[in-house]
Formats: sequence, structure tokens, C-alpha cells
Amino acid sequence: MTPETGTTSTSASSRRDTAIHTETATEPLFPQATPEIAEERTRLAPEQARAFREFSRSVFAPGALSTKTKQLIAVAVAHVTQCPYCIRSHTRAARRQEASREEIMEAIWVAAEMRAGGAYAHSALALDTIAHERTTT
Repeated sequence: MTPETGTTSTSASSRRDTAIHTETATEPLFPQATPEIAEERTRLAPEQARAFREFSRSVFAPGALSTKTKQLIAVAVAHVTQCPYCIRSHTRAARRQEASREEIMEAIWVAAEMRAGGAYAHSALALDTIAHERTTT
């Protein structure tokens, strides 16, 4: 939807720009990851794109952790950061590394527990604030 007209734009650049902000029956909330978008990112910042690809390759290379374990970690983190592109790509990568459906789901549950656990653990800040408020008023 364009604010000026209240209508949905049909141009490719407008769809790309507005897809982040609105969802309609014809436009997904997140645009499809395409080779054209990847090429545009590289064209706009070639050195950074190259450095990121190299960094990514080095991070996911086997080391003290297997590539499969690293991809399971990535699936879990992708769920915490709520990146739909990362969820899809790292789930596929984990499956290519022979991660089972059960391993992937278990990794997601670990992420869910950590996310919930963080909220629970940080309640100490609220309790400390309340306790401090009582002693200063």
C-alpha cells in the first residue's frame, strides 16, 4: 500500500520497498530471496559482501565442532533472532549435513528455552529495581 494513494504498487522496486512494511494477499511479508537480490547486495557493497562470504565459509568449516553441529546451532540462533531467511537456509544446510528432523527440532527447543530463560533470569533486574525503590522512598 502506498500512503499517498492507498493502493498497492505493482513495480518491482516498490514491492521490494514495501514488502517489509505491509503484507497483502499478493505480496508476502518477506520478499523471496533471489539471485538478483544477492547480486544487488554485492554490487552495492562488494568488499563487504566478499568479506562476509569468506567469514561465513570459515565459521561453518569443520573445526572443534562439526559442520553439522554448527548448522544446528545456526538453526537455533535463527529462531531466536527470528530471521526467516536464516531459518530456511540453515535448516536446509543442516539437512545437507544429515541432521535429522528430531535433531533440528531439539535445537529449536534449546533456543526456545534459552530465550525464555533469558527473560526469566533478567527478572532479577525488575526485582532489584523494586527492592531499591522500597529503600529509597
